[in-house]
Amino acid sequence: MKPSDHPSAGYTYGIDIGGTKMELVACDAELNVRLRRRVPTPGGDYDTFVNALVALVQSADKELGMRAPVGLGVPGIVDAASGKHLSANVPCLTGRQLLPVLQAMLDRPIAMGNDCQCFALSEAHGGAAQGYASMFGVIIGTGAGAGYVLDGQLVRGRNGIAGEWGHWPIGPDLLQRYELPVWNCACGSKACLECYVSGTGMRRLHRHATGGDGADAETLLALRSAGDPVAQRVVAQHLDLLGAAIARIVLAYDPHAIVLGGGLSRMPHLYAELGQAAGAHLLPGLAVPPILPPVFGDAGGARGAALLARQPNLIAKEN
Repeated sequence: MKPSDHPSAGYTYGIDIGGTKMELVACDAELNVRLRRRVPTPGGDYDTFVNALVALVQSADKELGMRAPVGLGVPGIVDAASGKHLSANVPCLTGRQLLPVLQAMLDRPIAMGNDCQCFALSEAHGGAAQGYASMFGVIIGTGAGAGYVLDGQLVRGRNGIAGEWGHWPIGPDLLQRYELPVWNCACGSKACLECYVSGTGMRRLHRHATGGDGADAETLLALRSAGDPVAQRVVAQHLDLLGAAIARIVLAYDPHAIVLGGGLSRMPHLYAELGQAAGAHLLPGLAVPPILPPVFGDAGGARGAALLARQPNLIAKEN
């Protein structure tokens, strides 16, 4: 790709940082993705992580012949006072600052947000939730997280954690109903929703039911379709647990639409059955909003990070 093919005016980089990979997209003025690069996340060592992130940006600079602003979607939370991270998925970030270090090394404007919030922002602007007054973007993959967008603006809250749904505690009635253990969460708490409703949680449910290694979601659904009784029971459990969690989102935020992201968002049964499962946990007369597949798939988080860097006014102001 020649630099002349993509002039730098209006370009923005968005980077989605996950526990296993970091993906950079270069977006033009219309947020069309013109370049995409993915590298492993060296999550165990802070200096190695920062150097890999800087090298990813500089490689894009060289390939495109530009120095574009950067938006980052980072898992975990950032302490508002100190700027230090708490990240279960990228442990080397915990207790360290990232934004000022990158600004010094890359010498350009850098915006940073939570990875799930970036996903939600992307799907609210040109994605599945375009035109809805409010939306909740739910990530269910290796972990579980979310972001909330109201009137097109990302709502972060006082601590920047609005929508941090994956670390709400699961109801003790559900643990009792299915005779499930209180599992420890990587965040340091116990019995977080993430431990039960994520893709990892689905495997954990199967492991608990069988005493074996546990199958992934795709395998479980194939076994379910083939009539395997254990798989049928585990998928039904997971649907009920996830449905209860979605019902709590409705009660807390009452969004006009819910968009699913992460690995489980590719599972067709969720769009056919999850609404009914959530409705079973709501008061009579309360409706479950449309539950929609994402438009941008795996690129949503990086695209949202680019959008955040391009339009900082998309973050709702806190009074």
